[in-house]
Amino acid sequence: MKNFRDLKVWQKAHQLVLAIYPASKDFPREEVYGETSQMRRSAVSVAANLAEGCGRGSDRALAHYVSIASGSASELEYHLLLCHDLGWLPAKIHADLEARTIEVKRMLTGLRSKLTDDGAANR
Repeated sequence: MKNFRDLKVWQKAHQLVLAIYPASKDFPREEVYGETSQMRRSAVSVAANLAEGCGRGSDRALAHYVSIASGSASELEYHLLLCHDLGWLPAKIHADLEARTIEVKRMLTGLRSKLTDDGAANR
């Protein structure tokens, strides 16, 4: 069993979650169960899936959860774009959060590669 807190990608994902909450706090009130919730849930899902995967006890299981986390990061990237396009997320905040999301996605890709046979063959 790995400690998820030791993963640099989890640390980055957790910091991203902490940035998403204040960035989405002023979204329209009617979106509290819509975009506000969806954006926050997709961000939390990245870090939570990494934590769950670390608790599963094998590299294969962790790779599966890393893949799920990657999907959630892509979902978050879309929610960021949508909220920016709707005028709810200022350009500067959008650019920062998008860059951080893309960094996490790249790190997830690297981790998954290290955990799978394909990654071992390509090293």
